[in-house]
Amino acid sequence: MRLKELLAEGKLRRHQTSAKEIADMIELVDRDLADAAISQISTDRRFATAYNAALALATIALHAAGYRTTGSGAHWATFQVMPEIMHPSAQARADYLDNCRSKRNVTDYDRVGEVSETEVREIIEEVSAFRNDVLQWLTANHPELLAKDILT
Repeated sequence: MRLKELLAEGKLRRHQTSAKEIADMIELVDRDLADAAISQISTDRRFATAYNAALALATIALHAAGYRTTGSGAHWATFQVMPEIMHPSAQARADYLDNCRSKRNVTDYDRVGEVSETEVREIIEEVSAFRNDVLQWLTANHPELLAKDILT
């Protein structure tokens, strides 16, 4: 039901994606996961970079389902519809990522030193698992959007 509400509110609109767009976004995810693992970077930046990878993965699912966000609150809306698009079992992950969104906002806009090394490890692990789940979901639901070499 949330998907229909966000469409009606203008927070979502229809979108036609392509295998190229999905492949490009997976490259972003992989770059951000690699960058988040660089220990010489602050924990705040590493967390924010891993969060960006998570947002890209959720956006891949959103685009594959035929939608994109518009206007303010795009990150929030993307995580709100994730369980409806992927499966209700994605609710816990969506909640976790939405909490990460709030933490990322603090570290990006308010103050430094808000993220621990443990939190960085947790988000990197979660996003790595999410990447695998998104690829499996795409394989099962939208195989035409996967480039042949993306699963390797």
